[in-house]
Amino acid sequence: MKLRYTPIQMKCFAAEEQESPYHEKIKQFESLEGSLFIVGTLHSMLAPVAAMIKYIDPSVKINYIMTDAGALPIHFSKTVKDLKAKGIIENTITVGHSFGGDMECVNIYTGIIASKEVLNSDITIITMGPGIVGTDTKYGFTGIEQGYIIDAINSLGGTSIAIPRISFADKRERHKGISHHSITILNEIVKSRTNVVMPKINDENMKYLNKQITDVNLDDKHRIIYEDGEQIKEALNKYNLKIKTMGRGYEEDKEFFTTLGAVGKSAINLLKDRL
Repeated sequence: MKLRYTPIQMKCFAAEEQESPYHEKIKQFESLEGSLFIVGTLHSMLAPVAAMIKYIDPSVKINYIMTDAGALPIHFSKTVKDLKAKGIIENTITVGHSFGGDMECVNIYTGIIASKEVLNSDITIITMGPGIVGTDTKYGFTGIEQGYIIDAINSLGGTSIAIPRISFADKRERHKGISHHSITILNEIVKSRTNVVMPKINDENMKYLNKQITDVNLDDKHRIIYEDGEQIKEALNKYNLKIKTMGRGYEEDKEFFTTLGAVGKSAINLLKDRL
C-alpha cells in the first residue's frame, strides 16, 4: 500500500511480496557482489549520466530507481518516458511512496536488490523524481537521501558512485562550485567510503573545486576520481535530449553537465574493472 492512510492510498504489487515470482530471489539475496550504483540528488542528473553511458557502450543495461524525495508518480517525468522510448534505460523501479515504475518495491534496500537480482542491471542510477525540496538550511533538503542511499549500497556489497552537484552558473553562492548540499552529504551524512567523480575543467574553476574538497578533507574520506566529461554534449545530441537543470541547458551550465558526463565515463571504467 502506497500513500498509506491518505484519500488516495493505492494498492501496489511489490516485488518482495510472498505472492511475487521474485519473492524467493529477494529473500535469498546475499550480496550485490560489487554491482555498480550511481546516486544523484536531482532528477535532471538522470538523463545525461544514462546517455553518456550508452554513448560509450550501447550494450550496457541501465536500470533507474526513483525514490520518493521528489514527485511521487513516475509518469510525471517526461524524461523517463523519453529515456525508455529511446532504449537508454531498460527498467524503472519505484520505491517507498513513489509509484508507477515497471517494478514496485517497499524501500530503497529492496529496490537496490531487485535491480541486480531480478532485473539484472549492469549499472543502476538512483535519483528522486522531479522536484527537489530545499530550504536554504544545512540539512533541510530532500536530496540528503543521497547519503544514506550510498551507505545502503555499500552495506549490501555494492560499488557506489556519488554524483556531486557542481555549477558555476548558479547565482546562489551556496551552490557555487560543489553545492553545499553535496558537501554536507559527503562530509557529514555518508558514513562509508564512496567514489566521487569530479570533472576535469578549466584551471580557475578546478582550483575552486579542489579547495572545497581539501577544506573539509573529502579526499581523505572518499575516493576522488577526476575524469573528462566533455563528450556529454555529443551524447545528448546523439539521443536528441534537451535537458535543463534549474532552467539552464548545457550552454548555460557546462560544468553541471560536464560533471554528469564524467560520472558516466567513470562508471564505464569501473564496470570494465569488474569484468
